[in-house]
Amino acid sequence: MTYCVGLRLNHGLVFMSDTRTNAGVDNFSVTKKMFTWHVPGERVITLMTAGNLATTQALISLLEERSKVPSDRSPTILEQPTMFQVARLVGATLKEVISDSVPGGQSSGSAFKASVILGGQIKGGAPTLFLIYPEGNFIEVTEDAPFFQIGEAKYGKPILVRAYDADMSFEDTIKLLMVSFDSTIKANLSVGLPLDLQIYERDSFDVSQQERITADTPYYQSVSQGWGEALRNALMHLPTYTRS
Repeated sequence: MTYCVGLRLNHGLVFMSDTRTNAGVDNFSVTKKMFTWHVPGERVITLMTAGNLATTQALISLLEERSKVPSDRSPTILEQPTMFQVARLVGATLKEVISDSVPGGQSSGSAFKASVILGGQIKGGAPTLFLIYPEGNFIEVTEDAPFFQIGEAKYGKPILVRAYDADMSFEDTIKLLMVSFDSTIKANLSVGLPLDLQIYERDSFDVSQQERITADTPYYQSVSQGWGEALRNALMHLPTYTRS
């Protein structure tokens, strides 16, 4: 399983993903799920993946290979003029990979399915996010839906819905995501540390920060312990139920 979040703020984008993959209850490994392409001063494009590992690795490899080797294909991920066109390309490539894995066609219930959060900015456009489905279609982030989650989303969503604000600082956003991921990790064994974090500042066309957060990262420990204590204290301060 996986948990990835892409979140849009007024001043940029924040991405966070876990790194756990598993092939059974006692067979866990660490695998990168966040990938970035960068043309200084012109574009930053980030993908986070969830689903069948062979599918997601093939998707990233194809996008990377085609960005380096000239061909007669349509413009590569580094040549598309807009983020919308990048989303179309990623969706088509994902559909191609799944179709090649499942002769005769694929369905959303296929064992080879995968989904992608795509985000970034290309010069001339605004920072944005897309959620790309296994069928290759996609939706774009809106003011009413300012973030996307893939993988094991249900445990970490409530805090995002309650606390998100488009004017939040990057620092407060990271705190929010830490709580969301900590809640998910504690509820589901298939999501785990380390976490990959990336910040993109609007119109910078550069990666502002990349970091890998482990169980030994002091800030993560502080947030995890503090959130648990804060929840217990908040519970105790709620009105007491009176039996009739």
